This record gives sequence, structure tokens and C-alpha cells, in this order.
Amino acid sequence: MTEALSFLFGRRARRRWIHLILGGALAMPYVLVGSVIVGPLTGVDDVFGSLPLQLGSFAVGLPIATVTSLFPLTRPLEAGACRALCGIEGDALAHGPARTRSERGRTAAWLTLHLGLGGILSGMSLAVPPFAVFLMLLPLFQGLRDTRLGTPEVFDHGWALALCPVAGLAMLIALAACAAACGAVLARWAPALLGPTPADRLAAAEARAADLAVRNRLARELHDSVGHALSAVTLQASAARRVLDTDPEFVREALAAIEDTTRRTVGELDAVLGVLRDGDAPGTAPAPTLAADLDGLLRRTRAAGQRVTATVDTGTAVLPPLVSREAYRIVQEGLSNALKHAGEPVALRIATVDGHLDISVENPLGACPAPRPGGGHGLRGIADRVRLLGGTSRAGASGDTWHLHVRLPLKGST
Repeated sequence: MTEALSFLFGRRARRRWIHLILGGALAMPYVLVGSVIVGPLTGVDDVFGSLPLQLGSFAVGLPIATVTSLFPLTRPLEAGACRALCGIEGDALAHGPARTRSERGRTAAWLTLHLGLGGILSGMSLAVPPFAVFLMLLPLFQGLRDTRLGTPEVFDHGWALALCPVAGLAMLIALAACAAACGAVLARWAPALLGPTPADRLAAAEARAADLAVRNRLARELHDSVGHALSAVTLQASAARRVLDTDPEFVREALAAIEDTTRRTVGELDAVLGVLRDGDAPGTAPAPTLAADLDGLLRRTRAAGQRVTATVDTGTAVLPPLVSREAYRIVQEGLSNALKHAGEPVALRIATVDGHLDISVENPLGACPAPRPGGGHGLRGIADRVRLLGGTSRAGASGDTWHLHVRLPLKGST
């Protein structure tokens, strides 16, 4: 019972009823145009004095309304009204104007359906409630039976008068049922007639995928650059605090390393934020690369108290800019993991072999548990970078040693 009342008189039903009345209001100018055509054809001056001629004017004006669908704003306006009044989710309806022949045809079908059902229900909403109220009040007021309305003689019988309130109430309920049913029909067909085409859905999906890719790249860059810097600064500050009274020279070196690390990180953060722009703005710091910035990365890592041995053998090979940039981030994340989770020393090896750049990071597991393969954000970031470059990566523990090995192709990386 509650569901039936909600279907007939609930908030959604009332809003859909308003949507139908709006369609009837939009149909009125076309009905007037239809009456101008029907009147001369039938030789009747007062077209609206005859119900058949009114319906004929409506039937003639409705196809004329279909021409309105050719205007570009028709589809976005109708879609907006559906979202606001019919309870249709935003993504189920198109936002832009109809461009193709198929879209214009579906918009025309929707406009005809909306104005047709809206016009019929608007006429019912104007005629049924007054007559229903008249029937409900007829048994109570004797004067209503003697009016110029010309009530049938059947109302002279007592049983007919007794049924009048029931009939009036039934008419109102029937009107509400018709409005709810017509509103449900419009809500059912709105996504099919006003919804985006498969091409629109594909374009929207591609746009969301591109946005997600940018967000993921930004997250990787922030994790690798800022995360590494915070880990290094934390260890440097901790080491300096422990020897503050006994080794002032080490404290000065640690503070200088913290200053250098933070200054460098601010520049890297500026470069990371450039990912959000269409292009690097003038003055934006370039992203760090393996060829130009490896020495500084090793110096800052060692200043944090981590013993690192590095072997670099790239020969005469020139690293492509993309490989050099991503390789720097991979090495940075490998050293960051060693700072946070592992013991020392850390062995870093970088070499070019058979047209590939091989990166290997090995370190003891230490007292802290090593990260699970694929379980940390950093390792996932490394895997993402390697996959985008068409390379391979392996990470895991072997005995008491943690191994990270990455192989990146030098050819075909653009």
C-alpha cells in the first residue's frame, strides 16, 4: 500500500508530473498553429469549442513540433529537464547538442513523445480535477443540481448522488495513475532517446582513462620524489640528534645535506606539478634524470647515514631522455626502500647490456621486515614505470638479501 501511494503521489511522481505539464506548455504554441490549419479546412471558426477539433489541432501541431529538434539546444535543454525532474542519472543522458542524423532522429522522437504525453496529461489535469470536485460536492449542495451545467437526470436518483463522491475520488486517483504511468514511460525512454551514442561513451571513457593516467603518474612522481626526500631528511635529522653533543662536524654535514635535499625536492616538486599542466611552464625545473642527477642522489643518500656502493657502466651508450628520467625514479625508489626497510650496505649496479639498461639494487634485509613483492606503493610504481617502457622487473628476498632488478629497453622508448 505504501509503495502504491509513493508511486502515485510521492516526490518523484510529483516532479515527473511537473515535467509532463512542462511538455504540455511547450506543446501549446504548436496546437495553436494546428488550429489555424484545422479551422479553415473544416470551416469552423471556434476550433476550441469542439473536442474532436481540439484533438485534430493537437495531431496537426505535434509533427510541427518535431522540427524544433533540429535546433542545437533542444537536446541539452530536454536532457537537463530530465535530470532535474525525472530522476535520471547525469551520465545516462548526453550533455551536448545532437550532431549526427541518428542523434537528431532520436531527439525528434523524444520531443514528440514528451510533448504528446505532456499535452494529453495537461488537458486531463485541467479538466478532470474541477469535474471530480463538482461530483464530490454535488450531494452536499442542492443548488449545484439546478445550475446551468445541465447535469443529467440520473443525478435525481439518490443512489447516483451517493456514488458521486466515490466517482470523483476515483477520477482523481485515475488521473494520478495516468500521470505516474506517463512519467515512468518518459523516464524509461529518456536514456535511449537522449542518451549518448556508443561513440560518445567511448570518448568519455577515454577521457576518464587519460585523467586517471595523469593522476597515477602524479601519484608515482610524488611518492618517489617527496617520499624519498622525507625518508632521507628524517634519517639525517635522527642521526644528527643522536650525535649533537659529541660530533658537531657530523651535525653540520647532516644539516647541509638536509638543506640540499629539501632544496632539490622543491625543484622536483615543481617538475611533478608540471604533469598537471598541458606543458612545462617557463621556469619550471626539469625532471631529474639518471645521466645528470645520479651523483647528487647518491650523495644525499649517503649523507643520511646509508652506506651505498655504486657501480655504473653505461659505456658510450646514450640513454633516451624518457629512459633516463624513469630510471632515476626507479633507482631513487630502490634506495628509498633501503633507507626505510633494510640494513646496509646497499649495492647499486647500473649497466647497459645487449641494448638494455640493467638496474640492480641489493641490500641485507636488516631488522625491519622487507616490503612484500608488489605490496608497497613504491614497488607498484616501479612496476608501472617498467611496464610503460616495455621492460621487466623483479623484486623479492633471497635468503637474507633483498633484490631489485629492472631491465629497460633502450630502443623504441619514446
